[in-house]
Formats: sequence, C-alpha cells, structure tokens
Amino acid sequence: MMVEKMSNIEEEVNRRRTFAIISHPDAGKTTLTEKLLLYSGMLRTAGMVSGRKGAKSASSDWMSMEQERGISISSSSMQFEYKGHKINVLDTPGHSDFSEDTYRTLTAADSVIMVIDSSKGIEAQTLKLFDACRLRNIPVITFINKMDLYGRDPIDLMEEVENVLGIQASAINWPIGYGKEFQGVVDRATNECHFYTRIASGGSLKPEVEYVKVDDLTPRENLSAAEVEELQENLMLLDEAGNEFSREAYLDFKVTPIFFGSAMTNFGVEPLFDSLIDFAPSPWSRKAVNKAEEKVEVDVMNPDFSAFVFKLQANMNPKHRDCIAFLRINSGKYEKDMTVLHSGTGKKVRLASPHSLMAAERVTVEEAYPGDVIGINNTVGLGIGDTLCTKGNLKFEALPQFQPELFARITPKDLGKRKQIDKGLTQLAKEGTVQLLHEWKDSYSYPFVAAVGRLQFEVLQHRLNEEYGVDTKLEMLPYACSGWLKGDPAIFKTPYSARMVQDKDERPMILFSSQWEKEYALKENPDHELLDYA
Repeated sequence: MMVEKMSNIEEEVNRRRTFAIISHPDAGKTTLTEKLLLYSGMLRTAGMVSGRKGAKSASSDWMSMEQERGISISSSSMQFEYKGHKINVLDTPGHSDFSEDTYRTLTAADSVIMVIDSSKGIEAQTLKLFDACRLRNIPVITFINKMDLYGRDPIDLMEEVENVLGIQASAINWPIGYGKEFQGVVDRATNECHFYTRIASGGSLKPEVEYVKVDDLTPRENLSAAEVEELQENLMLLDEAGNEFSREAYLDFKVTPIFFGSAMTNFGVEPLFDSLIDFAPSPWSRKAVNKAEEKVEVDVMNPDFSAFVFKLQANMNPKHRDCIAFLRINSGKYEKDMTVLHSGTGKKVRLASPHSLMAAERVTVEEAYPGDVIGINNTVGLGIGDTLCTKGNLKFEALPQFQPELFARITPKDLGKRKQIDKGLTQLAKEGTVQLLHEWKDSYSYPFVAAVGRLQFEVLQHRLNEEYGVDTKLEMLPYACSGWLKGDPAIFKTPYSARMVQDKDERPMILFSSQWEKEYALKENPDHELLDYA
C-alpha cells in the first residue's frame, strides 16, 4: 500500500509545474497569464487587460479596484490542465508598491517566467524581482514581449539581460521581423519558422500558424530577400557565438532561456508555454526546521503531508466576509476533510472543503499533491508563514518582513466606527496589505500604518470602505525610514524627531525622518542594532 501511495505521489509530482510570472508594470504579465488560460482551454476568448470603463478585465484580477485600474494589485493563484500537466500559476503584482506580496508569492513557486518589454528592456522592478529569484535559486525563463511594436534590437536586449542581470542568455527562438513587420518566430531547435496570421479578434483567439523550414525560406509578403538573408545571418551568428542552452544550467541558475513574442497577438506564445512544460522543474524538496531546531530537507516524495501559508486574502466573497489562506503543499497528499497539526501551536486543524481557485471562482478540491496551491477558509487564525503537517512538527523557512518606507495615521471619518476599522485593519494587516504599528507600550490608540509604496494606502482605504463600510482619512507622517531595534529599548537614546513604536509582535521599531538620522542614532547607541528585516 505504501509503495502504491508513493508511486501515485511521484506520478502526480512529475506532471506538475508551479510557477510565478513577474515583470515591471505594463510589460504584459497579466495579458500573458490570460493567454495561458486561452491555450489551456480554460477560456474560449481572452479578455484584454484595460483600465478603460466598459472594457474587459483579466480573469486573474478579481478585486474591483484591479478591474477598474487594469493593474494587478493582489497575487492570484490559478490551477488547470495544460497538455497533460497540472499547472499552478501565480500571477503576481507588477507594481513596486506591492513587492512584499510578490516576494512572499515567490516562496511558493518552483520556477518563474520573467516578462520584459522589448522597447524598455530591464526596468527597476524587473531587476529587484530577478534578484529575489536569485536569492532563492528559482530558475527563470525570459519572455521578451511586445515584438509587434517597434522596440530595441533583439541582440541588444539579450546583451542587456546578460550585463544587467549577470546571467547567460540563450535564445530558444528568434523573431521574424518586429513592429508591424513582426510575423513570427524561428524555433532554433527544429530550424523551423512559425509564421502567424493576424486575426480580427484582437488576440482573443488563437492565430493560424504556417510552418516553413529555414532552409526552404524564400521572400514572401512583408519579408524581402534582404530580410531573409539578414534572418539567416542572425541565426548563423547565434549558432556560432551564442550561448548554448542546457536544462541543467537553467535549473542551476546559470542561464535563462530567451523567448520572443507578443502576448497581445499570441505570436510566439504557445512555444513559450510548451517549453515551460519541458524545461521547468517539477516541485522540489524544501528546507525546514524540526522540533529539535535542526535544519532538515523535506523530501517532496515524502508521503507525510506538509504545507505552508504564503498568502491570506480577506473578502474574496464580500457577502460572507470570509478569509482565504493560500497553502502551498510541499509533501504528501491532501485528502478530503483530513486533519493536520499547526506546527506553531500544536493544535489540530481540519482542512474542510479546500478550493482550487480561478481568480475569484472556487472549485472544491477532493485531492491535491506537492506543488499544488489550495485555498481554505481561515477559521482558525492561520498567519502568513505558518506550517501545517501530519508528522514531525516541522516549520518551513520563515518569510521575511520588510522595512516599510512610508508611514501614516488612519482614522474613521465617523468616530463611531472604531470597532469596524479595528477589525478591518487587523485583517488587512494579516494579509500583508500594510504593517500596523502602535505607540510604544500603547496598543489602544489608533495605529500607524506603514507600507513600501503609496498605492498600498490607496488600496487600504478602498478596501476599508468597500469591505468594512468605513470611510477614512489618512494623515501622512514625516518619517522616511525605520529599523527594528535590537537591544534594550529602555536605554536607547531616541533622536528628537524620531519615534519609538511597536509592531504586531510588540517588537520595538524606530521611525526616522531621514537615513542620516538613522545613522546618527546608531553612532549614539553603539550597544544597539537597527535591523532592516524582521
């Protein structure tokens, strides 16, 4: 029976791919996610991402503010079948103000697709997210998008990937033209051209594809003899001087395979998805700490169930005021109504009626395997980073809490709504929407809210109004940086314009008006430290 169970787990693990899609804002990340749903058969037509009133919104964007603005604010998780494989795709916020949510989501991913705008190249948020992948050794496939618009030279873009990101780039396909003349891609492995025919649906349907061997390529409409010759020369140059691709080097974070295409028109999209299945790893073993505080590796094929919470999301169904905890399964098999242990408290937790998610739509899950992401109603007070398991009292690696950079005080316009705002702030802080801070040794007064970016405050006020019925006013505070205090707070010499507060775990934190003031405080308090991460 045990051999049969192990065989079943191994088979299911090997056919799973759990990956995140990352990019700078407006590079086309959410559009690419839509097209994966289109090619998997989950959508008959893909809805273009748009902030314009009346336009379709992306299937992965469920929050009304996302649909209104045409941006992804909250990480979405979706699961579906694609060509015999079970796909778990994590669509992350591109906006830098929500980088904490993206970093947390990356802990649940086994691989990443990085989307780059062909006209802009490597942008600031792309670089930050790539560095986060490097820290966790998550292999990255690169998709250079918007080849249907006039952008930069493909060779220049590949050189920038290598020089700025510090990783070898290997072209798996090569564009045939660009801008209005972009007609398709060359598959370098088969030496075959894929010519796509534009259709009037604006990219909501699959295009027709014509396949022609490079050696048989002749001039055609929108492809002159000189352009055919240039294409063949570029391919020859790549063969002679380009980086070879090996799956081992990709998995070892030494090379990123490069794909060119247009998510909007679907040109070059299907080869990207097919190669993801071929290249990307199945779920892999994860590091944890056991009861004896020893570092261990939890084998992905271990039949004992284990999972961790990487995200909380409240009010996905506003009618029920629920809270969903997103679990990444790391080992074992989930079975209906199973009972597990909460590693932090030792209490039993019944995993009743978990859901697989397609944006805000929920499908009850009967079974799930390593790599799968499931959502459960969080009726037991689960927190981000919590571990659930059947044996061993494991604790997976903690997720870092990042130093906020903006601070404000938020209060209800109607002072009679103290109870509602307290409930809303507590729940949204658990999700990681913002951090809540209180005056040192005073947890009753209205809290400060702290964030990485200003848009987080806008989302907070929007959700407090829409989900908790509280209209609020926000007062920005004159602090520019902070640090968690390590050392005795009673003897810390706080600068005049700085402020000592406490976080949700009652740890002391100092807010400073400038980086200079922070450095001055360290000189004045040599027996203390100020930590950027908690």
